[in-house]
Amino acid sequence: MFKKIGFRLIFAVAFTSLVIIGVFAFFNVQTQSNNLTAEVERHANQLSETVVSSTRVDMMLNQRDRIQQIISSIGSQPHIRDVRILNKIGEIIYSSDQNSINQMVDKNAESCYACHAEDKPLEQISITERTRIFKLNPDSARIIGIITPIYNETSCWTAECHAHPSDQKVLGVLDISISLAEVDKEILRSKIEIVIFAFAAVVIVGLIIGLFVKKWVSNPVNDLLSATQQISAGNLNYAIKEIGSDEIGKLASSFNNMTKKLAEARLQLFQSDKMASLGRLAAGVAHEINNPLTGVLTYSSFLLKRTKDNPEFQEDLKVIVRETIRSREIVKSLLDFARQSVPKKNPADLNDVIDKAITVVENQLSIKKIKVEKKFEAEIPKITIDSNQMEQVFINLFVNAADAMEKTGGIITVATHLISLAPFGTTQIKKAACRKRHNLIDNEFKIDGLPAIKVKVVSDSNEGIIHIDPVYGKHYNNYNVGFKINKNAKFVCPECSVSLVQEDKVCPKCGSPVLVFDLGPEGIYEVCSSENSDWEKWDYIESAGVQEYVEIKVSDTGCGISNEDLHKIFDPFFSTKGQKGNGLGLAVIWGIVDNHNGTITVDSEIGKGTTFKIRLPLTQQR
Repeated sequence: MFKKIGFRLIFAVAFTSLVIIGVFAFFNVQTQSNNLTAEVERHANQLSETVVSSTRVDMMLNQRDRIQQIISSIGSQPHIRDVRILNKIGEIIYSSDQNSINQMVDKNAESCYACHAEDKPLEQISITERTRIFKLNPDSARIIGIITPIYNETSCWTAECHAHPSDQKVLGVLDISISLAEVDKEILRSKIEIVIFAFAAVVIVGLIIGLFVKKWVSNPVNDLLSATQQISAGNLNYAIKEIGSDEIGKLASSFNNMTKKLAEARLQLFQSDKMASLGRLAAGVAHEINNPLTGVLTYSSFLLKRTKDNPEFQEDLKVIVRETIRSREIVKSLLDFARQSVPKKNPADLNDVIDKAITVVENQLSIKKIKVEKKFEAEIPKITIDSNQMEQVFINLFVNAADAMEKTGGIITVATHLISLAPFGTTQIKKAACRKRHNLIDNEFKIDGLPAIKVKVVSDSNEGIIHIDPVYGKHYNNYNVGFKINKNAKFVCPECSVSLVQEDKVCPKCGSPVLVFDLGPEGIYEVCSSENSDWEKWDYIESAGVQEYVEIKVSDTGCGISNEDLHKIFDPFFSTKGQKGNGLGLAVIWGIVDNHNGTITVDSEIGKGTTFKIRLPLTQQR
């Protein structure tokens, strides 16, 4: 049990409380004891003064019987143990205990030592020195004794009855002894009360501390422990519920962020494993297929030379040679997809590339009663692309469209035309980083199918992730964090918590803080932090002016794609074809288009068909 941190905290607090209360109780008992003793001492001194005053006249008149009567009367009072008067030689001349009258008291006795400690008896002595506390035996109650000097007066050395010499200053002493039994009982009662109070205080403090420790420490720690056990068991989707904004709450939040990152890392590792497996598979396939493809290519080339006089055979053989080469490139493209290879770009006629892709699949489409309609713009200039990769893009789109058609067939429409577009609402932000170079592109959250820019917002005790639209000028920002973002909110990097706010700059429209992102060679991107503002600035794009693009639309009359699947179709290994598809076709397409600095979007409606729209810039500036 002592190994538990909650029990240790309770024990430490209880022990500390016990020590503090114990010290307080000790000094309190000592103070009470001293105060009671001092009060008894004062009372005894007053009583001594009263006795001396009461017997003064009788002593001057030498009325011994009366003096004895006064002494006996006072000695009979409760708690008064003894009252006696001693002369200068230590003889008891008056006493409440008449059996002790005429007895001699030793000068070294406790009652006489204070005055006779020196050779010459002291004439003046303080009340503290005149007071003594003692016991008759170890088991008896304490006794306080006080002696009061009886001084010589003029009337005493001039009287004829019992004259004393004028040089004798002290005639004798009055000695009163009072029992401290009641005082000791009171002190004992106080000690018991204080001990009970201390014990009760320690118990109550321990219980209160225990409740707070259980609520603020033990339960959160147990939640963290359960979470670690879940994580160790492989459940990376486990999240700790909100447990406050203190250090443990922040630890829980960091733990949840860590598990999220671990889950993402595991997914990435899984994808990487798939990619590695794909790369190994592609390498093996390339090795096994290249030899027969080489044979096909060789003999096709020979036949091509032998059939120079037969144009019909020539065209068919050219198709065989071209598609054999393309088949070899397909395997290589799988390797390129796994290895993120850079396209080999050269000027090419895009319409011609699409025509070649149609030639490859036209027999397959004809069997399925699918008609291809071409709407090519004739005056499209050559565009810098990797022809083989772009041909693969359109072949994949045609095959997917054919798979979406019903058995009765359908129509695939391919259209190309030249367009001019301003950068606003068309240019995608593909890279964004904080000042410490952490990547802020969130591939798990997409706006219109594109990975958004993630920003951590902290408002009061709340925190969450907002997403900035990756398309410059669209302003489809997502601020859905479940709480109100106040004007003092902080906008930071989710990885390192460095501020993303541009210092000494506010939005020119609303005065809100401005967020800044590093886009690498493409400059700096600034955007207003307010949800309702549409102000943003990107010098690189704003200075680029209107750009020309080739827009390609591939439409079909197939079954369509659901809204649920629409934003996931470009994800690797996601497929709507079940076991018939590997989920790589559209992922390869997206990668190729992206490597050409282009964009690809999709619109679809269930039962009416799907349209893929590709835009490729004429100039490869970015």
